[in-house]
Amino acid sequence: MAYKSSGDPVDLPGLFADLVRCETRLYNALNDRLRERHGIVTSQFEFLGYLRDHPGARVADLAAEFAVGIGATSKSTDRLEKRGWVVRQPNPADRRSSLLALTDDGLALVQAASGTFAERLAELFDEALGTLPLPAAAQALSGLRSVLERDQTGLPTG
Repeated sequence: MAYKSSGDPVDLPGLFADLVRCETRLYNALNDRLRERHGIVTSQFEFLGYLRDHPGARVADLAAEFAVGIGATSKSTDRLEKRGWVVRQPNPADRRSSLLALTDDGLALVQAASGTFAERLAELFDEALGTLPLPAAAQALSGLRSVLERDQTGLPTG
């Protein structure tokens, strides 16, 4: 099925397959490097980074940001808490939820892992894209994400 808005036609099912397989392989490559250097995986790094950048976030905020179910997000947060990287604090606005905060160890970890994460992404993109215009690809994916989030498309059901 070819799609043509301007210029050359694009195989949309092929584009979808490429996007999904690239995402999986990128995640795995980042997992390997983060695990090797910092003892964490990509999902843990992303959660810690979000909490660094959004103090006072709740489990529901993490779930919404990463389009993951509340139950899975809560279990992941439990694991971060057991490792001593995150603490749950009472939410003064809603006793049914907790606010999440990084511990000093969690902050140090995410700060150290941020360099590794950026370095590995740069290696992978530089090798794969060479001289192709990365800003255009980034803008297109950002636009697609914006539309999906605006319309609440693809949210988990659990």
